[in-house]
Amino acid sequence: MKLQKNTLLALYSVLEFAADPTHHIAAAVIADKYGVSQHHLAKVLSELARAGIVESVRGVGGGYRFAGNVRRLTLMDVIRLFEEPAGGTAAAEPACATPVDRALEAVLSEIDQIAQATFNSITLATMLRMVDKQTAAAAPSTRRTAA
Repeated sequence: MKLQKNTLLALYSVLEFAADPTHHIAAAVIADKYGVSQHHLAKVLSELARAGIVESVRGVGGGYRFAGNVRRLTLMDVIRLFEEPAGGTAAAEPACATPVDRALEAVLSEIDQIAQATFNSITLATMLRMVDKQTAAAAPSTRRTAA
């Protein structure tokens, strides 16, 4: 399952907001961090706001903040806003499809189902813990070694 740019941007944004739900983050900060235009990000954030996942706060100190529940909201909840579920619209099989083609299609369909189940099982709280672990692992060690 390959995620579209808007979907990835939505996941990045939601995780940024969910990391500190009391803090308002300007769209420009996220756009700069992920190297996208503010205009493009605004469309994604608008969809997230319509879904009630984030809320927009206007004025000085405004921006966006997380409005959901990190323990309940899953990655798939966000992905569904931007992606069609795999297998939702079955393409017509060409008349010349070989048994190998059909077998490969079955395997790819199963992989998509596994990916969807995985995305359904990972909450934002779990993902934030994973991000924290990755951040800690990437940080240079400050311990001194005995000489």
